Amino acid sequence: FGEDYLRMLRAVRFAARLNFEIDPSTFAAIRARADNIQCVSAERMRNELTRILTEGNAGSGMQLLLDCGLLQVVLPEVAAMDGVAQPPQFHPEGDVWTHVKMMLDELQGVSPVLAWGTLLHDVGKPPTFALIDRIRFNGHDALGAKMAAQICQRLHMSNEDTVGICELTAQHMRIGRAWEMRPSKLKRLLRLPIFPDLLELHRLDCLASHKQLDIYEFCKENL
Repeated sequence: FGEDYLRMLRAVRFAARLNFEIDPSTFAAIRARADNIQCVSAERMRNELTRILTEGNAGSGMQLLLDCGLLQVVLPEVAAMDGVAQPPQFHPEGDVWTHVKMMLDELQGVSPVLAWGTLLHDVGKPPTFALIDRIRFNGHDALGAKMAAQICQRLHMSNEDTVGICELTAQHMRIGRAWEMRPSKLKRLLRLPIFPDLLELHRLDCLASHKQLDIYEFCKENL
């Protein structure tokens, strides 16, 4: 690791993709040196994280990153989702982190934009958490899009990928109101260039929570 700290991220990627366990001494070495990942260039970290998100078992990979202390350094906004409660009537699966990991583990052969959009779509929930009549995250989509833009900039992502990721984060709640829309408004939603990814994000969102796919089927039919 001292020769190249990116190897710490690679260890997690290999373990997740191959469904292996990291040797305890190797895992301890990563935990002891996690802060040193900051010595690696943003581009190299971005590429390795993208591979973790797109090569399979992405939820397990993200949990490994959290367990060994790397996630808190490279993506502290994502690590903040761990332990953030959600309203059980809408999210019986548990906290925000559990929800996102379940979605990530369902990713199969997706684009980096959809993979990152899945990881970041609820990144605005921790700072907007409020307990009023129930747990609420008012405006988490809009704030999440701004946070996603900052993360993309930090990791030196392309402008095209940044726009796609931020659009998925900003629009992921809007699709839930599809059947209330006037036909003209619905058509504008369906014509969005990002809509195929947005529809798949919505499907994953439903499967990792209440499992109701009626809006998904409604959008598919109208599309």
